[in-house]
Amino acid sequence: MPRGAKADIPDAGKVYGALYDGSPGEMQALFQNALPATARGSLLKGLKVCSVSRTYSRMFQKITIIGLGLIGSSLARAIRHHGLAERLVAADLDPEVCHVVAELGLADEATSDLRQAVADSDLVILCVPVGAFKAVGEAIGPVLKDGAIVTDTGSVKQSIVSQLKPHLPPHVQLVPAHPIAGTEHSGPDAGFAELFEGRWCVLTPLPETSIRAVEKITEFWEACGSHIEIMDPGHHDLVLGITSHLPHLIAYTIVGTADDLEDDLKSEVIKFSASGFRDFTRIAASNPVMWRDVFLHNREAVLEILQRFTEDLTALQKAIRRGDGDHLFEVFTRTRAIRRAIIDQGQADYKAPGGVRQEGTPPVAEGLEAAQ
Repeated sequence: MPRGAKADIPDAGKVYGALYDGSPGEMQALFQNALPATARGSLLKGLKVCSVSRTYSRMFQKITIIGLGLIGSSLARAIRHHGLAERLVAADLDPEVCHVVAELGLADEATSDLRQAVADSDLVILCVPVGAFKAVGEAIGPVLKDGAIVTDTGSVKQSIVSQLKPHLPPHVQLVPAHPIAGTEHSGPDAGFAELFEGRWCVLTPLPETSIRAVEKITEFWEACGSHIEIMDPGHHDLVLGITSHLPHLIAYTIVGTADDLEDDLKSEVIKFSASGFRDFTRIAASNPVMWRDVFLHNREAVLEILQRFTEDLTALQKAIRRGDGDHLFEVFTRTRAIRRAIIDQGQADYKAPGGVRQEGTPPVAEGLEAAQ
């Protein structure tokens, strides 16, 4: 499609009607054949615009969550809170995690048997480290029911698709997803139902993905309080490379540098930590297994962004050496505007249950004061 040309998007009302009048063949033809990939996101947004008000109660008969860390346990709580499933099953290979999940009452069943957990599930949500998707796919693929939807919460999409897709039978729909939400805490007792409220969830459906399945997952995340965006998997990985993966890499590096200091100096760094360093330590406290896998499986995008960052850092180094205050002022002014934009979009704060700010997360008021 020529750059700048407008896609010929079918009438959203016709498409939506085909979807809910039970004409999946017509729907698939419109979605897959008539549209270039770049237009599918616009179509999905159009569908949501013309949709009627609907209830989210009991969207699925059975939902299975595999991996009950922060994200998985928060999803379990959100599903319970909003009544999105008749039956909720939690699966984790760690028996201790299953024990905690059962004690907390996060699911109707907690088991370490993945195949048993997904049997007859309408929706299977994979909340495991990126490097585990191939093994999980191999385990559950043969027993997934006809028409089941498999989705995930991983922050690297291309690798997850390549690991998972070969092990899913053709009668199963794969709708990759990434809720851009989290804290530095981990484990089933760290989650809270409000984690996803007001946050973005990026869906990266494949060309062969059923529009019905995409709509179903869209409704699911909306019910959890998320805003929805549609992206190509590769584009997602590049965007998240700069907004999430690179900041974590920098945080790990800075805190690691502090840890390598002489004992006396290190103790003073900890004692007199300013807010900037404290924020880096919060990020660097994130789950090491998860972030190891993120960097290994989004290697190309991270290295590309890291190269650009290195060049920009070198430019700042030269400006400081030359005493070029004008250059420093120009860079700091531009970056200040980014912070204001994040605050304006309501993405600068987390609220835990009861409106209490999540521990370790600066409130919006502090962010605004720092931006003045």
